[in-house]
Amino acid sequence: MLANGRYRGRVLEAFHTTVATWFRERLGEPSAPQLQGWPRIAAGDDVLIAAPTGSGKTLAAFLHALDALLRQGSALPNTLQVVYVSPLKALANDVQKNLQQPLAELRARDPSLPEVRVAVRSGDTPAAERAAMQKVVPHILVTTPESLYILLTTVRGRAMLANARTLIVDEIHALAGGKRGSHFALSVERFAHLVQQHGGRLQRIGLSATQRPIEHTAGLLVGRDQPCAIVDIGHRRALDLAVEVPGAPLDTVCGGEHWTEIFGRVQTLIGEHKTTLVFTNTRKMAERVAARLGELLGKEQVTSHHGSLSKARRLDAEQRLKQGQLRALVATNSLELGIDVGDVDLVVQLGPTPTIAAFLQRVGRAGHALAKTPKGRLFPLTRDELVACAGLMYAVRHGELDVTHQPENPLDVLAQQLVATACDGPWAEDELFALVTRAWPFRSLPRERFDAVLALHAGGRAALLHRDSVHRTVRGTRRARLTAITCGGAIPDVADWQVVL
Repeated sequence: MLANGRYRGRVLEAFHTTVATWFRERLGEPSAPQLQGWPRIAAGDDVLIAAPTGSGKTLAAFLHALDALLRQGSALPNTLQVVYVSPLKALANDVQKNLQQPLAELRARDPSLPEVRVAVRSGDTPAAERAAMQKVVPHILVTTPESLYILLTTVRGRAMLANARTLIVDEIHALAGGKRGSHFALSVERFAHLVQQHGGRLQRIGLSATQRPIEHTAGLLVGRDQPCAIVDIGHRRALDLAVEVPGAPLDTVCGGEHWTEIFGRVQTLIGEHKTTLVFTNTRKMAERVAARLGELLGKEQVTSHHGSLSKARRLDAEQRLKQGQLRALVATNSLELGIDVGDVDLVVQLGPTPTIAAFLQRVGRAGHALAKTPKGRLFPLTRDELVACAGLMYAVRHGELDVTHQPENPLDVLAQQLVATACDGPWAEDELFALVTRAWPFRSLPRERFDAVLALHAGGRAALLHRDSVHRTVRGTRRARLTAITCGGAIPDVADWQVVL
């Protein structure tokens, strides 16, 4: 049925005429995630779309939201309606650019369409832009899990979020395996509760690489006992993969002779391709590899990209790669997800990735389109890594995936979110417990653990919570909000300082 052209045409007929015409002329026929996802989204269901990288997942989530905004015409209110959450700041900036272009093209085709404003709110956003966002509210907000938490904890942020109707969570699998996902799940329940208080319902749309078990990833998105339509396209694509082993026997560590051979082979591969992405597993190695390749290829031909770099340097690297000004870009997982960096011919992975999914994501950066075959070369650096690389290749060939284990009831995350939630007035303890246990990672939280965390924050002169034992309510103290805003999140602190020469 999906291959039937008539059915594909009917799916696009559900959109505004200008939107459907633009899609046909720019992108052609809808992809499988779009064909299966759009009817579910149009029906108002909470939806998780799982598909390989480069399959059109982001537009599968966004097109109905854009269509709904444009259909409001001159009646489009100055309120936030769509919130897009990305686990990476770089991906958030990329999505903003990729939204503004089609919106401009649609308005050029039909000037009667309203102007849809898109803004980014992340750790990179300057204070002036954050202030401007409060005065001229965007219709679409692109943000990160941590920035969403901060908005939910501030008075002005809550006022802006209250009228939202759609939450799109991209690359949700990147959050699922750690406490960052648990923290985000509680933020989503707080967000949905806020919207419900203002008479609305928050539709949740998640985008993911295929995970095992996929039902648990859906649970992270929609919470306990809530229905979620799962559109699982699968994760298998035709791939051009090979393991590159140096001529000298591998040892327990990668010595100078091995590195010389590896860099020589990587230089040759880069020379045989127009654009190459080189992935490493640490930021330190990314800098070292970029410096060495710069010596071999020319400093203007190679640069690095990772989370410790400034926003300006990351954007500059992305744009230079996209415009064909770089022969190679050396990156960590900062470019692992769906950032648009143009046509990449080859992915080189130095050392095995920590998971099968990460390897598939990285290789998928090459040939980031349905019609192309991703090409990747895997370099083991030691004997042990050779075994791991063999395991990776076996898993990919046989369609195996990692099992994602989500943390259960992380109390440090719960302690943060309880304080943040109680900042806006008194909560009945039973209602607060019900809110917490709706979040998937806390679905089995014992009541005594919950009460113990409340008691932890309610005692002593530095208490952040005040508990009313008579009415069984809890509210934040005067200093609670500032503490919650400045100390929130589940990303570990790192000792980074700016060095000024």
